[in-house]
Amino acid sequence: MQAEKYDQRIKLIGLHAMIVDLRQYYLIFFQCLFLFSCAENKFDNVQPAKDSIHSCLKFPVRFSGNDTTTYINFNGDTSISGMIFIQGGEFNMGGDNEQAESDELPKHIVIVSSFYIDVTEVTNIQFQQFINATGYITTAERKPDWEQLKKELPPGTPTPPDSLLTPSSLVFKPTQGPVDLNNYNQWWTWKKGANWRHPEGPESSIFGKENHPVVHVSWEDAMAYCKWAGKRLPTEAEWEYAARGGLLASVYPWGNEALDCNTPKANTWEGKFPYHNSLRDGFLKIAPVASFSPNGYGLHDMAGNVWEWCSDWYDYSYYESFKGVQVINPKGPLDSYDPQEPFTKKRVLRGGSFLCNDTYCSGYRVSRRMKTSPDTGMEHIGFRCVKDIKRSKPV
Repeated sequence: MQAEKYDQRIKLIGLHAMIVDLRQYYLIFFQCLFLFSCAENKFDNVQPAKDSIHSCLKFPVRFSGNDTTTYINFNGDTSISGMIFIQGGEFNMGGDNEQAESDELPKHIVIVSSFYIDVTEVTNIQFQQFINATGYITTAERKPDWEQLKKELPPGTPTPPDSLLTPSSLVFKPTQGPVDLNNYNQWWTWKKGANWRHPEGPESSIFGKENHPVVHVSWEDAMAYCKWAGKRLPTEAEWEYAARGGLLASVYPWGNEALDCNTPKANTWEGKFPYHNSLRDGFLKIAPVASFSPNGYGLHDMAGNVWEWCSDWYDYSYYESFKGVQVINPKGPLDSYDPQEPFTKKRVLRGGSFLCNDTYCSGYRVSRRMKTSPDTGMEHIGFRCVKDIKRSKPV
């Protein structure tokens, strides 16, 4: 089954916790989740096809869309500590093997200018410094905006009690055994109080996880951090160029060797999803940054661990516009278009997460594209930053 058809089958999945609390008053469609599943269990007849988007739940715009970064000021730090210089150049952007989705094609020649990029994803301790300095409140910590939410609900939907429109986010919870792989709310839980400070819910914390990538951050949250740090999010082209690490036509940041061969190469799910992780890579969920070998440019975690925001809008057919031509420093399309959800504007994410597996989403392929609305934030989404080169530097 193609990813596009699969999106259509699941886009009306409701959020279990709120449905129960509201006595099924309405359905709320929550964030794009990118994962996979095992290939052998008693529910084989309902498995998605290889490399499909295994769990992409529609998520409506919860907030007003107003710029929440207007009061954020640059912190004045002009250093490049924790970043690596990437020499600009030319590369072939797009899918490299039979797993490539149609939005990864055609391959096309791209030239990018030199830039600096973070060696790792932004960590909890780095994000904490930003919060301490600015008082910024993340998307997951804000109360959902009912006026925005009801625009995507059936006319006449009753207004829910204020007690139910509380700051929350989605948290992954393994099941006790094999389950129907189309019933996603069996392993995703809408947790009140889940956010970057409490990644698994209010009972959890980031104490002792200061060097883990920050999660439950939306694109808007990432942009706010970048503004404060004097950096920006990478373009999709910059991200892929950096992820390839100087390799010309390789499927993964480390080359073409299969993920499960030899030494673990990234933090992904290994075993039978969603109930058994063999922990071959040493981690059930998020790993500390730089837990695995870097790519050829010295960058860690360009595959697995957490998905990473890019600056670009997502357009399903964007690569078609570059067929047969060479493009320099593409910034992404002017607007977003996803034919499966044409009214939802989306941004691009790259790199895969601890929930990815080669059987399905293979999100850790360097060309793999994902997308979701800018106010999406959940347990497996983070980001890293880039910085432009001063004009005195050669391009």
